[in-house]
Amino acid sequence: MADVVGPETRSRMMAGIRSAHTKPEMILRRGLHARGLRFRLHDRALPGKPDLAFPKHRAAIFANGCFWHGHDCHLFKWPSTRVEFWRAKIERNRVVDARALERLASLGWRVATVWECALKGRAKQPVDEVLDACADFVRSARPTLEIRGRP
Repeated sequence: MADVVGPETRSRMMAGIRSAHTKPEMILRRGLHARGLRFRLHDRALPGKPDLAFPKHRAAIFANGCFWHGHDCHLFKWPSTRVEFWRAKIERNRVVDARALERLASLGWRVATVWECALKGRAKQPVDEVLDACADFVRSARPTLEIRGRP
């Protein structure tokens, strides 16, 4: 199936997709700040540039988009055009994610991943539950946390 827009338009559309300050990330930022937690944004000194870093607690939170990180949920669907390109790109994203999580753990950081489907779509969880789970994680000694949409 051919693309319905021209290459210039598609390029402009793809350039408009943010990697930072996304809607799920903003929900987490506002909610955790309201719960009294203070954090750094996109700390370049840490592997993977976590969306939220809590140096006092040695905890990091990633707000992952289900499409870009190849999550196995209802929000992810393999594109039907340029299949080889997208498979390579998403697989590379997964490898980079796994490497960043390993490096953070080796540096003594605890890591939480909040998937987009936990905050959006038919499988979403109540926002307060997600925020409470994240706040509890940051203040705890748990090594990891993954929050995904309901099955």
